[in-house]
Amino acid sequence: MSAPKPREFFIQGITLAGKTFRPSDWSERLAGALSSFRPKTGAGGIGAHIGYSPYCVPRVIDGIKCVIVSEALRDIEPMAWDFVMHFARDNELQVVEACLLPDPLAP
Repeated sequence: MSAPKPREFFIQGITLAGKTFRPSDWSERLAGALSSFRPKTGAGGIGAHIGYSPYCVPRVIDGIKCVIVSEALRDIEPMAWDFVMHFARDNELQVVEACLLPDPLAP
């Protein structure tokens, strides 16, 4: 039996008061700060360091900037998990547990 998939939390760029969070590139900055936390796959080479961590990725969902954070980050680096969750709390951002479904139109 395989382990259950880690939960995903969506940090939305909307405050608890319903205002759009600023600056407009907050999601890219937050995900960029956590880009070094990656699975130990051994994949390396030129360009392996470029891109976001699969545990913390920025997305725009229904026109709202979000960061999707995998609970797996907590096991890999608890301080990084605390950092991102405290960021959301300190900035009064809405956080919901959800899962990102594959795009049915993608090839």
